[in-house]
Amino acid sequence: MRAEQLRARPPDASGAVSRAGVALHFDIYGDGAPTLLLLPTWSIVDSRFWKSQVPFLARHYRVVTFDGRGCGKSGKPRGPAAFADSEYVADASAVLDATETRRCVLVAFSRGATWAVQLAAAQPERVLGVLAIAPACRLRGVESGRDAAQWLQTVDGPRGWQLYNRRHWLDGGDAEFKEFFFAETFPEPHSTKQIEDMVGWSADIDAQTLVDTTAAFHTMGEPLDDIAKAVRCPVHVVHGTADRVRPWRIGARLAALTGGSLTLVEGAGHGVLARDPVRVNTVIRDFVDRVDPRARHHRWTRAQRRRRRVLYLSSPIGLGHARRDIAIARELRGLRTDLDIAWLAQDPVVRMLEVAGESVHPASHHLLGESVHVETEAGEHDLHAFEAIRRMDEILVANFMTFTEVIADEPPDLVVADEAWEVDYFLHENPELKRFAFAWLTDFVGWLPMPDGGPREAALSADHNAEMLEQRARFPRLRDRSIFVGNLDDVVDRPFGPGLPGIREWTRQHFDFCGYVLGSAPPAGPERATLRRRLGVRPEHRLCIVTVGGTAVGEHLLRRVLAAVPIARRAMPELRFLVVTGPRIAPDSLPCPNGARIRGFVPDLVDYLAACDIAVVQGGLTTCMELTAAGTPFVYVPLEHHFEQQFHVRHRLDRYAAGRPMCYAEASDPDLLAKVIVDELATPPRFRAVETDGAQRAAAMLAELV
Repeated sequence: MRAEQLRARPPDASGAVSRAGVALHFDIYGDGAPTLLLLPTWSIVDSRFWKSQVPFLARHYRVVTFDGRGCGKSGKPRGPAAFADSEYVADASAVLDATETRRCVLVAFSRGATWAVQLAAAQPERVLGVLAIAPACRLRGVESGRDAAQWLQTVDGPRGWQLYNRRHWLDGGDAEFKEFFFAETFPEPHSTKQIEDMVGWSADIDAQTLVDTTAAFHTMGEPLDDIAKAVRCPVHVVHGTADRVRPWRIGARLAALTGGSLTLVEGAGHGVLARDPVRVNTVIRDFVDRVDPRARHHRWTRAQRRRRRVLYLSSPIGLGHARRDIAIARELRGLRTDLDIAWLAQDPVVRMLEVAGESVHPASHHLLGESVHVETEAGEHDLHAFEAIRRMDEILVANFMTFTEVIADEPPDLVVADEAWEVDYFLHENPELKRFAFAWLTDFVGWLPMPDGGPREAALSADHNAEMLEQRARFPRLRDRSIFVGNLDDVVDRPFGPGLPGIREWTRQHFDFCGYVLGSAPPAGPERATLRRRLGVRPEHRLCIVTVGGTAVGEHLLRRVLAAVPIARRAMPELRFLVVTGPRIAPDSLPCPNGARIRGFVPDLVDYLAACDIAVVQGGLTTCMELTAAGTPFVYVPLEHHFEQQFHVRHRLDRYAAGRPMCYAEASDPDLLAKVIVDELATPPRFRAVETDGAQRAAAMLAELV
């Protein structure tokens, strides 16, 4: 059985229908109209291959998927006859019956296109339209790729497409073939994630199933020409011109036979739905809306009569982005009084925006949760940040599709993206969507491998960096401004990867530097004393703030600090602790020793950081730099395997001579942690000064664009 994974968009209902002794597992998403049936493909992979389409489509339509026979949660019959085209067509019809679907649009990929065409021809009253992606249909006069003779021959030491071989699969070579096949499915550069997904999903598909399904294709399949000519519903075909699995001429021929339309994706391989998901999702939506049109209402204001619009995107991974972005937005309003700023954001950033009186765009509730994903990826004070972001691709595609609809309905004059990775990446992949000024903000550049990740992680992070460098070189004007939140020396002086440029020098050439951005200038002297009184800090007490950001990843560190509280207070009785759990950790889930208070979300946390005598934090840049600016000693415990905290943040804090780093293993010793806290309180900090005008400088750069 396959291991269940957290889905970006879980189904609203699931079920199974049995037909001819085979159980067929299906999932239902959304409740809009019409229904889209996303058909299975070759039983080398289950329905998870639709992951880049389901979340977006389910916001607009009712979407039904099912695992094809022989894979996933569906039954696994034996023998070629069980995998005849007629069986898959009957399966699709049974799923439509079981889900009470009267009419639908069929969306199919590869082998599934044959079954979509056959079902549309056999049950025209039930099918509104067919959208076929990279169809692998048998058609007269068109070379279909692999033939039966090749598959049946015996080859010693097969290589390349010789791995497409019955004997080799049954002799244990099916795993080798799967790796080769999916590499051919995605021939485009930088397709490591798509290949990795498919190989992983195919792991539980046994060799006999591959043999039976392939035998059915070669020995039982008939040319589809006459059936295709009988289809009366609208048909649209999408095919990549660099398809190595099934040549694009198959797609062109299928479109011609059905009287359908054709989209050729130049340079795309067979897996175009995963490698170019934005384009494919858009084509599907436009096709569905053409075959089942709906009334739309829209209000438009002439450009000269409307106020300037800014759409602000702030990363939800860590609350520090929101604090600095709110500060920049306030400064921007002072420079441009005739603009409206709307925020496309998600929890927990939304909480801070609402407290600050900012306007949250109503489409924000469509965004899928990045913080939840991060928490599922985390271990005990351990978050492999690079892999977590990499495995968040399903969420990023869905959230970018929400962004595209926002900019289509209300075109902004300026989009400001603070580490909104999906928007920057997919705009470079689809530059025709950019019809506004675009500013990119970040406080680090370069994805860096952890030492224990070995050659694989080093190669993947270098490939990720290389793709970004290529995007920027090809479309240098897509970003109208690239702003680094910091200074040049804050950038690590390391290469992007073997044979790639140095990160610092490349950043110098491609970014403007605004200096660090503080939420507000830290109080000093009498102002600090006044702030302490306002926050209820008694003069005779020393206050330690403990905070771990906006996700639940830091719960283990909070427990370690709470275990050290009694020990630290024995050494320093006047010491008091305020433990801030943030919005995703329940305060009452933690033990509360004498001398400690535990609070949840604290909107004015920055005031406590400025007023406290010492802090223990996780290692996020914003919190650490706010403490540095205030001259407050602090202990920071970076998350294990979090490359940004381990390398980028550590480099910057070392430059400012700020903070006492501890590894989590050290912090797990309550006696050592208590000693470090007390010792740091007794050591006068000698931090380098942090500039206080970063928000103004960043706002001035943005004001030039709007």
